[in-house]
Amino acid sequence: MQQVLIQMAALIACGVAWRYIKPPELSADTARRVLTGLVYTVLLPALVLLVLWRAPLSWDALRIALVAASGVLAGLAAAHIAYRLRATPKAITGAMLLAAGFPNVTYLGLPVLEKTFGPWARSVAIQYDLFACTPLLLTVGILIARAYGAHEERENPFVGLLKVPPLWAAVAALTLNGAGVPLPTGLEQWLQTLANGVVPLMLISLGMALTWDPHYLQRLPLVVPVLIIQLLLMPLVAWGVAVLIGLSGDLLIATVLEAAMPCMVLGMVLCDRYHLDTQLYATTVTLSTALSLFTLPLWYAWLQ
Repeated sequence: MQQVLIQMAALIACGVAWRYIKPPELSADTARRVLTGLVYTVLLPALVLLVLWRAPLSWDALRIALVAASGVLAGLAAAHIAYRLRATPKAITGAMLLAAGFPNVTYLGLPVLEKTFGPWARSVAIQYDLFACTPLLLTVGILIARAYGAHEERENPFVGLLKVPPLWAAVAALTLNGAGVPLPTGLEQWLQTLANGVVPLMLISLGMALTWDPHYLQRLPLVVPVLIIQLLLMPLVAWGVAVLIGLSGDLLIATVLEAAMPCMVLGMVLCDRYHLDTQLYATTVTLSTALSLFTLPLWYAWLQ
């Protein structure tokens, strides 16, 4: 695990370096939006189609989704209690709820699982995300952002699910898989070529999203509850649910490690869109990602 995280950290560092080197006419934020747009609309759907078309269909997908949903809802509930007791402003509370509830299960979780367990583990990350985290983010997450933020848009959150390319790829893959349609060799090679770009581009764009300012230390107490929830409570809940419903072995470990991932980067988009505290959210992402380089090996060793 340590060797895997060192490789991941090196790619993340490339993105961080981009932010400080500042190549001419291409800021880190602009480059990140381009990279994440490419991954989200083209490369990740190709990976989803490739993995789920070939994955054995079993009840494990439902179990993984149940673990993921339990972790997200537990994180949201714990954060709601913590920040309600602190009586924090609505913009801060909304941002911290999103940070506490939704881990970075794809942009960091997928590379970590694939490098640690092998290609089979990619399906765990994809199922964890697309069957639970993404639907909850685009429904419950948006409702939270609306409740604590300010935005005139009133689009039905469920309509947003229809605009997620990886989710469409998952539906197509599961349909073809269930119908017993074989994956043509030429198409498989083409999808694999696209899928190979997912991991490095995800990690580099993650590094581009990480920001830090010494003044943020004054607001550190606001971030601590999220760090505890995201890196300790959520994986504990996921482990309990996973054991209860019968997951075991490497599948159990991989699923719990997904719950132990740091805060997701995509939440910054919702913070911007609904006028929540984006800077504090970005600080939380940075700190949780840095700490996860130490907590993930601990979880991995304990679960083994």
